[in-house]
Amino acid sequence: MAQFNIAVVVGSIRKDSFNKKLARALEKLFPADFSFTHVRIDDLPPYNQDDDGNPAPQVVRLKGEIKAAQGLLFVTPEYNRSIPGVLKNAIDHASRPYGQSAWDGKPAGVIGASVGAIGTALSQQHLRNILAYLNVPTLGQPEAFIHNKEGLYEADGSLSEGSRKFLQTWVDAYVGWVKKHA
Repeated sequence: MAQFNIAVVVGSIRKDSFNKKLARALEKLFPADFSFTHVRIDDLPPYNQDDDGNPAPQVVRLKGEIKAAQGLLFVTPEYNRSIPGVLKNAIDHASRPYGQSAWDGKPAGVIGASVGAIGTALSQQHLRNILAYLNVPTLGQPEAFIHNKEGLYEADGSLSEGSRKFLQTWVDAYVGWVKKHA
């Protein structure tokens, strides 16, 4: 049985992040041949092109984890109608120097949760634009803009039945996407 390691990039570094919780809940919906590496982005220095020739150890770690993965799962909030700065910083680090992008060709899924009624629709669109430039084939359908509200989770933190059914459809499409492109 093939093993697919997925690099999970959560765009929020908040301790009680909705998106960290969503990422962990999603993992339970995947088949047994999928495993997950949560990529740390909170300790990266601000991207500076002057450092491309001598990257910080955190940047080397980031690029290594992405290169080792067969797929990418971005789970991100929406800040000011776009992606969080920490996520953009991580994307910039792993895409540089030019011609040495760790992201290149890795199949991706983009999803996110927010308290806003439109979920993370605009941040996902911005992220998709960035990923298209970086040659990251990104699952287009189904889209999943998760409204983090009462009823999304059960009292024990697991996904509610309705949420689980909807998100299982998304996960199944993503699994097929990764298997097609990995």
